[in-house]
Amino acid sequence: MKIYVDAQAPFDGDGSKHRPFKTIQAAADIAMPGDKVCVFPGIYRENVNPKHAGTADQRIVYESVEPLKAIITGAEVVKGWEKTADGIWQVKIPNSMFSERNPYTTKIFGDWFDARILAHTGEVYLNDKALYEVNTLAEVKQPVRNEKSWDPDFTIYTWYTEQDADTDETIIYANFHDFDPNQENVEINVRQSCFYPQAEGIGYITLKGFGITKAATQWAPPTAYQEGMVGPHWSKGWIIEECEISHSKCSGISLGKYLQPNNDNKWSKWKYKDGTQTERDVICQASYEGWDKEHIGSHIVRRNRIHDCGQTGIVGHLGGVFSLIEENDIYNINIRQNLVGAEIGGIKMHAAIDVIYRHNHIHHCTRGLWLDWQAQGTRVTQNVFDHNSLPEHFEVGEENVGDVLQGLGEDMWVEVSHGPTLIDNNLFLSERSIRFAAQGIAMVHNLIAGSFTAVGVGTDNNSVNLPSNRFTPYHEHHGTKVMGFMTFQHGDNRFYNNVFVQQELRPEMQKLAELMHDKPDAWDTYNFKVGTQPFEEYPTFEEWNRQFDGYCGIYAPNSDHYYNHLPVWSAGNAYFNGAQSCSKDQNRFVDEKDQVVLELEKRADGLYLKTNLADFLPQDNDAKIATATLGMAFEPEERYENPDGTPIVFDADFFGNHRDGAKVTAGPLVKFQAEQRVF
Repeated sequence: MKIYVDAQAPFDGDGSKHRPFKTIQAAADIAMPGDKVCVFPGIYRENVNPKHAGTADQRIVYESVEPLKAIITGAEVVKGWEKTADGIWQVKIPNSMFSERNPYTTKIFGDWFDARILAHTGEVYLNDKALYEVNTLAEVKQPVRNEKSWDPDFTIYTWYTEQDADTDETIIYANFHDFDPNQENVEINVRQSCFYPQAEGIGYITLKGFGITKAATQWAPPTAYQEGMVGPHWSKGWIIEECEISHSKCSGISLGKYLQPNNDNKWSKWKYKDGTQTERDVICQASYEGWDKEHIGSHIVRRNRIHDCGQTGIVGHLGGVFSLIEENDIYNINIRQNLVGAEIGGIKMHAAIDVIYRHNHIHHCTRGLWLDWQAQGTRVTQNVFDHNSLPEHFEVGEENVGDVLQGLGEDMWVEVSHGPTLIDNNLFLSERSIRFAAQGIAMVHNLIAGSFTAVGVGTDNNSVNLPSNRFTPYHEHHGTKVMGFMTFQHGDNRFYNNVFVQQELRPEMQKLAELMHDKPDAWDTYNFKVGTQPFEEYPTFEEWNRQFDGYCGIYAPNSDHYYNHLPVWSAGNAYFNGAQSCSKDQNRFVDEKDQVVLELEKRADGLYLKTNLADFLPQDNDAKIATATLGMAFEPEERYENPDGTPIVFDADFFGNHRDGAKVTAGPLVKFQAEQRVF
């Protein structure tokens, strides 16, 4: 059955084509398996709560009749602003307007959020651009430019809120400078989500072609109920496609964790157990409460534009397993720097078991892709990463280096995971490419123009005098059952047929590199040199294996061989512009005289890579790579293979073009062109 919705209909109807409903919620109340909800252009100011699940054979489809013309928003237009001084305005809003929680009394809160920051889930927008919340009315009247933001010029557009208890009203003060808010489009967050079932288990829903924007979402750490502006809420089989998702206070799409009342931000509330401990508790509890492939995950998120969210574009813990995330354009995430914590990125996912990230463009984010814990069976392939390491025109000196480091990201961070994590056929073009606080990672046929950092660090907690190793789980192959917990020896990584290009650092990034030279800490080595050289001290397999010669059982001589670094494999890589190879890289190619150029250009029809690599990169220089070449990740004893257990042969490039022959060319492309569209 087709159910019709039209916000511009003259009156509310029965959902038929000639008498459509005026709200999507009216359709969501009655839509059943096999139904399609057709939504005509218009602005739908509602938080849609789908009441019924579809099935694997009969999905419930919600579709915008004209792509991106049906807009679901969690905001309301606010008029009636009163001018109190030049540029300064105030408005009073009855608290009865907030049918859910009040975003202007609800503070951002949760594990791994920097609680020194005072922020509410509310927001004020001027012509679809969020103003900056401040802590006092004085800061509205005399705003101070915030240089940490990627858009510092706009940081002087500020707002502050307080409550009038006598009238039960929310008061908002804002500095609009030369704009008259009564003549412009000024909106505020009112609803906590836009399309999100309140009940668990509402699966097999397709959401297609909507604009979805502006919601008062809460911080979404892995140890809490992870809400988003859009999401399946602990169910299976959603498809979110061809939508534009923007301006969530925290997270745009949540593929995340359900509510465990006994363990919801427990670290922040109870304090006596460290967050790492409560996260282990979360995982074990979920495994007893229905977290498995039959009931959870297997979502598809594809061909969306996701941008201007405060914490993440996509977030998830446990609920995103076995999913496919492909062909999304994700940008401007956390670039306002108004929220700070350890759960930030274009995509931030824990337990990305058998998740495939394919052909996404992740750019202009504080951090690109952050895979934290249990990136087991995870594959990152054919993506473009760029401009994910500090804003274009930042400045650094001794006086502000701490602030700069707080916003220092990279294209990808793999943290406290045992693998296997497969990274192949990608373009890593930021100045910092991969943060290696994990093991069991294989990098095959990538173009890497940024550094490897955090090699050998970043896997312990913050104790001072006592050990604080982080023990994290590994799972059955292609499933969710926990098979064990282990800390990290580091290593167990593979580098085959990659191209490394040392870019010239921006002047301020070079200054930062000099400031942090020889100042590694427990979380980052601050390396800005491209190449595999950070793994120089790691053993080959043959060197590591010799530790186990002879008897190794009880009463054998004491040894560190069970605790030393694990081996690293490296072969067939190419190095340009001074990129540095580890000495154990076999069949490597090092060009010490030619200068490789890499440039991205955004055009009306897409993103283009311009390079002269084809002039210098040798053809067919090393063996074709396959699952059999890569072996297995040490701790879970799982191979680098497809989610269905079948082997992979890396005979297709970034575009899907076939790599012919037994010998292949390094890098993600069979043949580099002087310029070619990459997204």
